Amino acid sequence: MRALWWEPRALRVRELDLAPAHWPAALDGLRVGVVSDLHAGAPHIRAAAVERVADRLAERRPDLIALLGDYVDPAVRGGEPVAPEAVAQALAGLRAPLGVLAVLGNHDWANAGERMPRALAAAGITVLEDDARELRPGLWAVGLGDARTRDPDPVAALAAVPADAAVLVLAHDPDVFPRIPGRASLTLCGHTHGGQVDLPLLRRHVIPSRYGDRYAAGHIVEDGRHLFVTRGVGTSGWPVRLRSVPEVVILRLVTPSAGARTPA
Repeated sequence: MRALWWEPRALRVRELDLAPAHWPAALDGLRVGVVSDLHAGAPHIRAAAVERVADRLAERRPDLIALLGDYVDPAVRGGEPVAPEAVAQALAGLRAPLGVLAVLGNHDWANAGERMPRALAAAGITVLEDDARELRPGLWAVGLGDARTRDPDPVAALAAVPADAAVLVLAHDPDVFPRIPGRASLTLCGHTHGGQVDLPLLRRHVIPSRYGDRYAAGHIVEDGRHLFVTRGVGTSGWPVRLRSVPEVVILRLVTPSAGARTPA
């Protein structure tokens, strides 16, 4: 009952400190709200549930909001279609001083196609597809296309970013992380659901990644490059979650000298 009913409907808001690479003192304390994998259309996620997620995020008043894809997914067992426009409208009230940015996921392209980015843009959300935006002096965001359905080019997407800028990379699928240039401060991803059923011996075989559970969830550092993978909100395939509670994450980004707590 926990996996079928309680956990898929639960939602926690986690606030974590993170010390990204090359993070300048001028940006110390910047707060980024992260939401991924709504999978609206699944039995536990309809448009009203998306509104509740947006409300929980808005309560925390982050400086920047990053939406990391897979907004719709009617293919979950027991699911039904939810229009991309309805999901975008449920997110339309989100506001942040540095903007609300979005990338697209594999389920968006499979189930909604071009309707999804159009709906998000109409709701006032900036969609980045292998594109970069200056958020404030010294801070840029780069959004990448989905690694499974598009052909993301991280190097080209970063080409317009000044060499001395702090860079946040938004991507749906963490399988792109080994290709992210080292000058990126932090890469934010979803897609994995933390395994969705987070039993270690099972997780590595079912997690949707060519790297097994290497990028399952949380804070990963490889060769000085930083990645954060959220467990997301919804479900894929079967509407179950176990030991992988749906989450909205608020990351407070601090300079390395501040001694940030390392997220689990």
